[in-house]
Amino acid sequence: MEDILIQPPGVLKLVAHEVRWNLLQQLSHSDYRVNELVAKLHLPQNLVSYHLKQLRHGHLVTERRSSADERAVFYSLDLKQFQDLYRTAGETLHPGVTVDITAPLPQHVNGKYAPLRVLFLCTHNSSRSQMAEGLLRARGGSAFVVFSAGTEPRMVHPLAIKAMQEIGIDISGHTAKGIDTFEAQSAMDLVITVCDEAQEACPFFPHARRQVHWGFPDPSRVTGTEEERLAAFRHIRDLIATKITRFLGRDPSISFEQLYAVAKDEEQQV
Repeated sequence: MEDILIQPPGVLKLVAHEVRWNLLQQLSHSDYRVNELVAKLHLPQNLVSYHLKQLRHGHLVTERRSSADERAVFYSLDLKQFQDLYRTAGETLHPGVTVDITAPLPQHVNGKYAPLRVLFLCTHNSSRSQMAEGLLRARGGSAFVVFSAGTEPRMVHPLAIKAMQEIGIDISGHTAKGIDTFEAQSAMDLVITVCDEAQEACPFFPHARRQVHWGFPDPSRVTGTEEERLAAFRHIRDLIATKITRFLGRDPSISFEQLYAVAKDEEQQV
């Protein structure tokens, strides 16, 4: 009998455990620290830490240190790795398991695809999220309706406006907005936090279908001459533009979950 029975793929045995499956479910929505996962699952910290370690060894979960507080360690679901392992496991059962039967990306409304609602979130909604909003709106076209907000909104930074003007995108009419601005609006399809402070303050945006984290340094913290400070804004602008270019480089007809996987994969990219 031992020669006949085939062991299931390791990834299936790894995720079959109740605690690990619940951890993955939580991390599919956002990145969390151990104490946050403990509070959400009402489990002992040592038990949560043990199973996170198992998931890390299985390459399903990664960890990163917060740029705001290096003592804070966040855990993330490696969605691309999970997909690859799960697909491979399915193919060991039957090739038909991995046939793409996913529905088209947006809902079809009056002969046209409904655009996805995307919101960029940072602390003050003054620099990074404003530049990201401007870039995706300018380059994503009618496929996206784009917003930005802050957990502690202030005002749009003049150097962010100037850096964007240099590449032909005008955000001078933008205003800083708080999260409460969107409470009565339709749910966001995708929320992207662009600073660690916002990700920590708002690990799960209310009513968002999915949330990911693309962390960028704060250019407003750079000191020096105006030209030196502007150079910092240009640098962050270009980093954001690179991520958005990669994000938009996929087939627009793919499903929402596949597009989310692309956004999630960008968490691991520099």
